Amino acid sequence: MIYLDNAATTSLDTEVLNEMLPYLQTEYGNPQSQHAAGRLAAQGLISARDRVAKVFGCRAEEVYFMSGGTEAGNFAVKGVCAAKKRGHLIISAIEHPAVLKSAQQMEGLGFEVTYVQPDKNGIIPPEEVEKAVRPDTVFCAVMAANNEIGTIQKVEKISEICTRYGIFYYCDCVQSVGVVPFPTSASAFAVSAHKFHGPKGVAAMYISGGSRISPLICGGMQERGLRGGTVNVASAVGLAAALERAAQGKNNTYIASLRNRFVGRVLAEIEGTALNGDPVLRVPSNANISFEGCDGANILMCLDLRDICVSTGSACSAGAVTPSHVISAIAGEERAKSAVRFTFGKYNTPEEVDRAVDVLKQIVSQTRRDKSGLD
Repeated sequence: MIYLDNAATTSLDTEVLNEMLPYLQTEYGNPQSQHAAGRLAAQGLISARDRVAKVFGCRAEEVYFMSGGTEAGNFAVKGVCAAKKRGHLIISAIEHPAVLKSAQQMEGLGFEVTYVQPDKNGIIPPEEVEKAVRPDTVFCAVMAANNEIGTIQKVEKISEICTRYGIFYYCDCVQSVGVVPFPTSASAFAVSAHKFHGPKGVAAMYISGGSRISPLICGGMQERGLRGGTVNVASAVGLAAALERAAQGKNNTYIASLRNRFVGRVLAEIEGTALNGDPVLRVPSNANISFEGCDGANILMCLDLRDICVSTGSACSAGAVTPSHVISAIAGEERAKSAVRFTFGKYNTPEEVDRAVDVLKQIVSQTRRDKSGLD
């Protein structure tokens, strides 16, 4: 199998698993329990939080563990709205569905939302964000790197704007770990472990001390009262271990070389292809390409039959009947319908890239012949 869907999820590294195992087998106590087993688990959790804080460049008490990037996005939008009671939100039109749908829910509760559109390369212009600011603006969300087309946003400039106007700025950093620095001037940002060879079902969120935000999940006093429920210690340890490795960005050059090899061959050897997103300001792993005269979902299925795994957009949007909202925003629905996302990782090889291109050429050619015959 050739796996080219690393933006959806990655394999769990053995070293990370080994750090997690004690907290699944021998040091499995509840970190809130007031006995020896609980204290052992609590020590592991404290260590994990300290490790994450060091990578984030913040204080340990500003790090919160939760179930994933989706929960973090919901928490940011709804938590700020609950604390503020009323106001105006600024949301990029190409945010992850977790943020977009949360904002839409807040509209139903009386909040007003401005959706800032990207330019043709998928970049949210900071000046457009500033134009959208109103006296009652309480929240802004622009992700660090887009999950579908890989474009890197100008988050430091956006953060400066939000700081100037006293606006809570949330930055989704799920796809940018090890590629761009964490925007520590933001009010909050989050990462999800399974995107960088950690375990699924755990995220770490930075929330600046003193921020006004209400709990999304109420219960006990875990996570300093902002996120009730027993913390998954093993996964928190795994996230910390994976984050330390990923943040170094050691594999970026290699991954980019695979991506560039793939894109270069596809654009040169398959007519009617177009790369979606900025050709330079993008994460090293991402190649989102549209194939004129083809249906992206059909290409995905044909590649799957040849043991090649790709996607047509965000894995969180799988099953959606509408074209990608991201590509539709920058290039229109027709191009969105023919788009396929290929994302590369440190375990892929040049041989896999060449094999994928060769198979892709056959599939696209056959698809176009079939469509021509039907026409």
